[in-house]
Amino acid sequence: MIPKKIKLNLEEGCLLLEYDDGSHFTLSGEYLRVHSPSAEVRGHGKGRGTLQSGKRNVRITHVAPSGNYALQVTFSDGHDSGIFTWDYLRDLAINYQNYWQEYLSALEAAGEFREPDRQIIKLISPTRH
Repeated sequence: MIPKKIKLNLEEGCLLLEYDDGSHFTLSGEYLRVHSPSAEVRGHGKGRGTLQSGKRNVRITHVAPSGNYALQVTFSDGHDSGIFTWDYLRDLAINYQNYWQEYLSALEAAGEFREPDRQIIKLISPTRH
């Protein structure tokens, strides 16, 4: 389903989508960045994707149509290789809660964080000789 209106909120760095059925969605830069359809994120085959961490502050800086079927989105971290089809954007919007929770769970399981440059400091006890 093609959005009736697409707005880029540069101040917030998010995308606003409005559809003919009256539904409307706001998708953050971070959410779209970590769910980018690019090979960098999804990989080149099932199960070969790369978990994106440290993207909390990423914003959308530019959007451009890609033919009549998609948007090319540019992010503040320079990523711009994913083409978001209308169907994929709608899927991301409708399933936001599930996809976001899956992402947060994957981060936690991997010991990764939404915040950039955050690391777990492990204390190592000295061994006695």
